[in-house]
Amino acid sequence: MSPEGLLVIGSLGLRTIRDSWTVDSVGGLTLGADPISYAISYASGLTDQPLRAFTVRKEAKAHGTGKLIEGPFRAGDRVVVIEDVITTGKSALKAVAAVRSAGGTVAGVLALVDREEGGREAIEAAGITVVALVTAQELMPLIAP
Repeated sequence: MSPEGLLVIGSLGLRTIRDSWTVDSVGGLTLGADPISYAISYASGLTDQPLRAFTVRKEAKAHGTGKLIEGPFRAGDRVVVIEDVITTGKSALKAVAAVRSAGGTVAGVLALVDREEGGREAIEAAGITVVALVTAQELMPLIAP
């Protein structure tokens, strides 16, 4: 959530999305997807094709509107579900289910990191394309001495 991290991830995430899909909005399960989605949305606001960002709650609120998705998501949106780290794929699949239930279409999943522990395969088994900005294997030389 540093300014430098948001700048890098927002612009890289936006470029990756534009290279892979045509969508209206981005978002995913709170809290991991939130700063990434917002950074991508902000970066897109500096272009002629802004993307709206939304948050998927872990559970619908028992009061108020009772919505599972918060933000400017609209039924009919083509969406990229955002993940910070894919491990099992369950968080992304929960967000996918919420988007579909609210009338959206999922174009794919964009992850910051794929831990390569079976999550990508679980998401792809559900018929959803996954793009990761980096894998655990690619990160290991950077973090291990």
